[in-house]
Amino acid sequence: MKNLLFILLFLLSGAAIYAQPKMELLTKEHDFGTIKQADGKVTYNFIVTNTGDSALVIMNVVPSCGCTTPEWTKSPIPPKGQGKITAIYDAGTYPGAFNKTLTIHSNSKPEPVMLTIKGEVTPKEKTVEELFQWPLGTVRFETNHLAFTNVKKNEIKIRVMPIINTGTEPVKIEFTGVPAHLALKANPETLKPGQKGLIEGTYDATKNPGWGTVSDMIKVKLNGVEQANAYYYVSANLVEDFSKLTKEEVDNAPVFKIAATTVDIGRMDSASTRDVEFKYTNDGKRDLLIRNVKSQCGCTAVQQGSTTIKPGESSSIKATFNAGSYSPQKITKAIYVYTNDPKNSEVILILNGEIVKKTGPK
Repeated sequence: MKNLLFILLFLLSGAAIYAQPKMELLTKEHDFGTIKQADGKVTYNFIVTNTGDSALVIMNVVPSCGCTTPEWTKSPIPPKGQGKITAIYDAGTYPGAFNKTLTIHSNSKPEPVMLTIKGEVTPKEKTVEELFQWPLGTVRFETNHLAFTNVKKNEIKIRVMPIINTGTEPVKIEFTGVPAHLALKANPETLKPGQKGLIEGTYDATKNPGWGTVSDMIKVKLNGVEQANAYYYVSANLVEDFSKLTKEEVDNAPVFKIAATTVDIGRMDSASTRDVEFKYTNDGKRDLLIRNVKSQCGCTAVQQGSTTIKPGESSSIKATFNAGSYSPQKITKAIYVYTNDPKNSEVILILNGEIVKKTGPK
């Protein structure tokens, strides 16, 4: 009798030990297909069934990125019961194809279980304000900056920028104070209400004596009226054209050789100055020409020596940094040197230092 009771207790305890939940999913992947970015958040419910013989508990669902938010049944799911895991994807985050995962942690084995959502988001159409960000009267420009980027010194380059008339009256667009190396015009010159057009810019680098990064501030006239406090910026980086040099010419070219391009000017008072000298040598076989030397800001005055350096000869570039009214801080200032060395046509010299509080009289 005792043996029979022991066997019954053993069988009952064994059944309890081996009772466990089992998570079944109708699908582990969902394709949203093509959705619009303007749709914002889209959702899909993954249905979970507990096919085990004890309660199923979904403890956590972890998304692979912040653009996906999961929600799930928090209460225990009884045997043969159902719950759900909701995947919420924010289509407004990024346009393009996506493939994201959600990792389910539960008391079911094996765990974890991974779900996948995918699809493609088509970008939303940009508004007029987004496409044309600089308003001037009723005319909107793409920006107030027409950038020609690199322009060779023997080159004439053309750039265009879209514009639109958002008003109810025609607008004639003109430019004033345009330098000789630049031509600007609107095409068409007069925009009808709602009409789009182009600003056409032509940069003639042969007429600009500058080197490196240069810019011009142009005034705009609308229907004959010059717009106050509004400037159209035109920039270019004027560089020498080495593309036609032969290998022999490159091998025999001038070489701008400098011992150090970075100098630490140390600690200095907030109203003091510090002088620095960068020495260099023409290590090439032809005359080295210093086209231009300019500083990053007005706080650094530069003075170059000879502009033509014979092979084997040396010269220097002197700089004076004026701390002026700088507050205590670490500073980094740049000096740009433009040469006819094909391999070092633009050299950047760096001044590093630290401004400290001015020492008062003792």
